[in-house]
Amino acid sequence: MNPLPHLQRTGGGAQLIVEGAPFLMLAGEVHNSSSSSLAYMERIWERMAALHCNTALTPISWELIEPTEGEFDFTLVDGLLEGARRHNLRLVPLWFGAFKNGRSTYAPEWVKTNSQRFVHAQSHPGHDVLPLSCFCEETIEADARAFAALMRHLREVDAEQQTVIMVQVENEVGLMRAPRDFSAPAERVFAQPVPSSLVDYLSTHTKTLHPALSQIQFDDTPSMTWSDMFGGDANEAFMSWGFGRFVGRVAEAGRAEYPLPHFANAWLVQYDGQPAGEYPNGGPVSRMMDIWRAAAPAIEFLAPDIYIDDFAGVCADYARPGNPLFIPEARRDHTAAAGAFYAIAEHSALGFSPFGIESIGGAASETIAGPVADASLGIQTDPSGLLLAQTYRLLSDMTPIIAQHQNTGAMRGILQKTTPDLGLEIGGYRLQVKFPTPLNPGQPPAGGLIIALGEGDYLVAGFSFSVQFHPAPGSPGEVDFLEISDGDYRDGEWLPGRRLNGDEYGVRLGAAPSTRRVRVYQHNPPI
Repeated sequence: MNPLPHLQRTGGGAQLIVEGAPFLMLAGEVHNSSSSSLAYMERIWERMAALHCNTALTPISWELIEPTEGEFDFTLVDGLLEGARRHNLRLVPLWFGAFKNGRSTYAPEWVKTNSQRFVHAQSHPGHDVLPLSCFCEETIEADARAFAALMRHLREVDAEQQTVIMVQVENEVGLMRAPRDFSAPAERVFAQPVPSSLVDYLSTHTKTLHPALSQIQFDDTPSMTWSDMFGGDANEAFMSWGFGRFVGRVAEAGRAEYPLPHFANAWLVQYDGQPAGEYPNGGPVSRMMDIWRAAAPAIEFLAPDIYIDDFAGVCADYARPGNPLFIPEARRDHTAAAGAFYAIAEHSALGFSPFGIESIGGAASETIAGPVADASLGIQTDPSGLLLAQTYRLLSDMTPIIAQHQNTGAMRGILQKTTPDLGLEIGGYRLQVKFPTPLNPGQPPAGGLIIALGEGDYLVAGFSFSVQFHPAPGSPGEVDFLEISDGDYRDGEWLPGRRLNGDEYGVRLGAAPSTRRVRVYQHNPPI
């Protein structure tokens, strides 16, 4: 049997290894309720196959597998495994346990209705709110037991086939509309000094801390309070430690049963200066990632759910040393295809996943269960879906060559922003990427990748841009083409098509994703 799916750390990042080879997740996340019905999922599997997805992100909720305490029902889990296998898809289960999007809506009824045992958070002293407290030991232990049971079952029924390749623990955790949790268990922790394990981690990583934490003042005394160390960020730092410890302990229990990669996702800060509580307070936003990494060592990476406009900036914020980039949720609109190209090429992302994947090609997810207009399940009638399907097909065919160049510095991503062109230095030449069509609202931004395969040898893939080659700065002479060919990759092998050295001369990619192989040389005239 092959080794279990795992992260293989490289010099500059990591790769997901599945069945002994690098695996690139070309994924889609279904709507929150879709995977609660196996019948409802039937048409979704078909749509994901039409989109050339190779991975499905599917919620599995605590309330449905443990409706009565201590009694587990994995019928739904087994059905999801069977459906994914039948459509040649891998699975990434999303554990909707005690927390989902700053609330506790997926906890079982026997948890929700017993507030004496499962303490709720308080937005101010004496005022309970609906979400559970992440500081309540009873809740931590019950959630961890249920998650461990799930992972044990997955090991028993899937370790050989390895349909499940990683797991998300909880979903967009944090406390909404509150500066911090004032419940009794939270107050006990807040009254104690900052944990020594957190102090030790931060003090030994001062050179790599996020700028938001880089001004922390470390005291020699062993009794620093949260306010002493974090000042105005004390409440959010405290909640980040609390939620990080909760998620980390649940992950520890799961990994003890089945050690697949475990990750946590973040609802992002939506604008500069947005106060914690307008986004989930205590979640793994970038400014609190270091606290999370100290609190939850069993979580192998933290992942952003990107719905804000600054896609490139968020990618850069999360693609930090020791934290490989994966995007479990992104817009499923006209921006998705370019985002997939950019994240995978520029930051060697483990994968990309638009949210609500079943809604591509249809007005709403509810249309999935009924008749569809054509054999492609609506994909051909939806421009965004067609573009994403074409992108996923191209990236799937290119996966071996992409994997060879991840984390090497020889691959760059293209994403059209507001500037009219983009300058890159790669492979010993200066490349000027031009976007012939201005970026207008509702128009897909250009996206793609460029790989320096060798001296003067390039692979260019994507859509809606052109590339010009120039000498490196300070290098005399001119650059011209030896060869421009279109073609495709199949199983890692380049299959050339037309030689474009005639009237089609130049590296220009149209509106549909395509691939070019380019060889250039530099002519240095005699002095």
